[in-house]
Amino acid sequence: MPVAHSVASGMGGIRAAGDLVARMQLHRKMRLPEAKRYVAERLGVRSVDLSDEVLMRELREELDIGVVTSVPGCAKGLEAKWRIADLLGVEIQCVERFKRKVGV
Repeated sequence: MPVAHSVASGMGGIRAAGDLVARMQLHRKMRLPEAKRYVAERLGVRSVDLSDEVLMRELREELDIGVVTSVPGCAKGLEAKWRIADLLGVEIQCVERFKRKVGV
């Protein structure tokens, strides 16, 4: 777990795509290069772009998957996680629990 946190923060965390890469490492037990390739493919960017804070900020706003600073009208919290789960094709427990609760 500490390694995944270190790698995620090293890639900029939510400022870039480190949180998404770390999620794939933990959720699907992917190695770092494989996780980067997977996330880059799903986002439609190159692997090297995942650590570009400016590009990823724009992309995160466009995809509405959450950014560090709150933007009026953009997804945050559970809504952003829901979008991330759909985008990456993974199940996130809190999202699944919320879906059951609201009957989706």
